[in-house]
Amino acid sequence: MNYAQRVSRLAERLAELEVDCLLVGDRANVRYLSGFTGSAGALLIRATGASGDHLFLSDFRYELQAAEEVADCFAKGFTTAQEGQREVADLLAERLAGARRLGFEADRLTVSAQRRLAERLSGVELVGLEGTVAKLRRFKEAEEVERIAAAQALADQALKEVLEGGLGGRTEREVAIELAYRMRRLGAEGESFPAIVASGPHGALPHAKARDVEIAKGTLVTIDWGAQLDGYCSDCTRTYAVGRPSERAVEVYETVLAAQRRALAGLRPGVAASAVDRLARELIEQAGYGPRFGHSLGHGVGLEIHEAPRLGPPRPGEEEPELLAAGEVVTVEPGIYLPGELGVRIEELVVVGEEGNRILTSLPAQLTELE
Repeated sequence: MNYAQRVSRLAERLAELEVDCLLVGDRANVRYLSGFTGSAGALLIRATGASGDHLFLSDFRYELQAAEEVADCFAKGFTTAQEGQREVADLLAERLAGARRLGFEADRLTVSAQRRLAERLSGVELVGLEGTVAKLRRFKEAEEVERIAAAQALADQALKEVLEGGLGGRTEREVAIELAYRMRRLGAEGESFPAIVASGPHGALPHAKARDVEIAKGTLVTIDWGAQLDGYCSDCTRTYAVGRPSERAVEVYETVLAAQRRALAGLRPGVAASAVDRLARELIEQAGYGPRFGHSLGHGVGLEIHEAPRLGPPRPGEEEPELLAAGEVVTVEPGIYLPGELGVRIEELVVVGEEGNRILTSLPAQLTELE
């Protein structure tokens, strides 16, 4: 990972925003810019200056880890547990000498933390910025894409192994636990999120929690899962039939699959994310299920399971559409949820490309009957 290049791009953006420095504390943003994987770290990025003028801040617990992980373009400063707040303020004040405007992550920093910062850095104007680093993270470098692809391949293999034992007669919770265990056995750092295993009417909850309830024959089962590997996440959803599905279940499934295929065909650089969402939503509306598709079509995936861009309807007051770009990794996951009856969601993980998209998920999307 070329961290110095990432920091340089961010510094250029700060200069455009007329901000002297940016204080970064979000864990994923810190990792993206510096390589640090610990749980307590912050960065001070200068808009101008040579490599080494940027500062990495943490405490004594992470001194050795930071020496191994943090990119060379950062100077390093460490505090003790007893004097942490005061020492951080001193280190920041020293680095901010001559700075007039300090940017901070307005969408990440708490109000109380912002207030403490203002009290300790008198004379420096605090400027709230939103999504400054997130916009850089939208475009995935080749190595990032391969890490996401490896995480998805691992997750797919884990589910294949789980499905070999069938689903009928097992509880949702048992399936979710085994899936997490097999991903770990295959080398995952953990789950991207707690796996969703939802059968029958429970599938009508888009974010259902796996229950101690047996999966019955003649029902649909939605499984939404992901692995985290080398810091990067995967995300996929499949809906399976346990035994022979009803005609209604097949109709709903085929509607969702057709909507997904239509959206995938329209997914390309330069297209508005909301327009891709509309492609899937129109087909579901035409089938009479419009009100039962209430979430966005998809989202970005990377160091976090939900990142920019968002593939969804325009937000109120949104003036310009969000355009997709080559190198972004997004999900395409339409669904239909019928309360008291069933739910269907089918999700692919896709790399947007100039010469065609790359689908990272490998399991068949067609309705599959299992024991």
